[in-house]
Amino acid sequence: MTTNRENVMKKTALLLAGIAVAALSTPARAADPELTVFDWAGFEIPGLFQPYIDKYGDSPTYAFFGDDDEAYQKLASGFKADTAHPCSQMISKYKDAGLIEPWDVSKIPQFKNIDPKYLNSKIFVDDDKNVWYIPTDWGATAIAYNPEKVPAEDVASLDVFVNPKYAGRTSLPDSSDDVWALAYLATGVTDWTDVTDEQFQAAAAWLREANKNVQSYWTDPSQQAQLMASGEVLVAWSWNDGVAYLQDDNYPVAFQREAKEGSSTWFCGFVNLKDGPGSEDKLYDFINAWTRPEAGPVLVDEIGYGHTNTEAMKLVPEEELVTAGLTPIKAPILAQTPNSPELREKQLAEFEKIKAGF
Repeated sequence: MTTNRENVMKKTALLLAGIAVAALSTPARAADPELTVFDWAGFEIPGLFQPYIDKYGDSPTYAFFGDDDEAYQKLASGFKADTAHPCSQMISKYKDAGLIEPWDVSKIPQFKNIDPKYLNSKIFVDDDKNVWYIPTDWGATAIAYNPEKVPAEDVASLDVFVNPKYAGRTSLPDSSDDVWALAYLATGVTDWTDVTDEQFQAAAAWLREANKNVQSYWTDPSQQAQLMASGEVLVAWSWNDGVAYLQDDNYPVAFQREAKEGSSTWFCGFVNLKDGPGSEDKLYDFINAWTRPEAGPVLVDEIGYGHTNTEAMKLVPEEELVTAGLTPIKAPILAQTPNSPELREKQLAEFEKIKAGF
């Protein structure tokens, strides 16, 4: 039986070697050939789908992506898998491209326990009650910082990312959605479903200033954790798991979700890819393993993310939720819910220009 300490040691090896970054878009290993899961690196955790392993004797075959846009482009270009794990703002794009088909929720007993707030969109559940998305996990994007080097007053505002004091000592995710969530929050926008051109331009100008301080853009939480562990980066716009990795290895880190301008939340889940090459029965067994309540504590302990199953979250002790940064906050929140595909494309194009120094 794998102990938590062994899991921590595995995370440490991943942190120091940075091998998760090199593994992006490549199979983790050839396991059960009758089910291919296209996922974020780091989610191939047996405890999340243990009943599947118990039934079939092996894990599904995994292939990895580094960000949502990369995943979409690869699938749109013909890559074949049975299920993928995009975040919520991508689902309309998948639907419009004809890449997915509805789930049969009569085969997913725990669907009834998914918190309704994660399904409150006609993009996910249409007027004909077709369910296009199974939300499974959620988390926050906020300020991770080294409290031994960065005073708390410096991270009381998102302007820490444009503070000249931290030139060359910050890191942002190489994720258009996350950096725009940061830029909108920093310029007073908490709802990105209704953004004016003036607000977009203000956020872009702020992001250009933030870009001047960036030491590097991280592509994987283990890379972000490695940058902070090395001391090169003192402040990062981080997901929960980058913080969890550092906590596991006893590096000094704090997670500031209550800057005066706020922080961001997001949720991700699984889609049923059309014409998947594998077994439909195994696909539903995988989803049922993932959505069972017992997956909740595993998700929080291993990655630091919350589970969308309300019964799953009841199994997690309050102190663990506090440590993971999953408790309610008293600050503005920009929820990364589905927004206009046209705005997402505009944001992505502008982000690439900003990174290039334009």
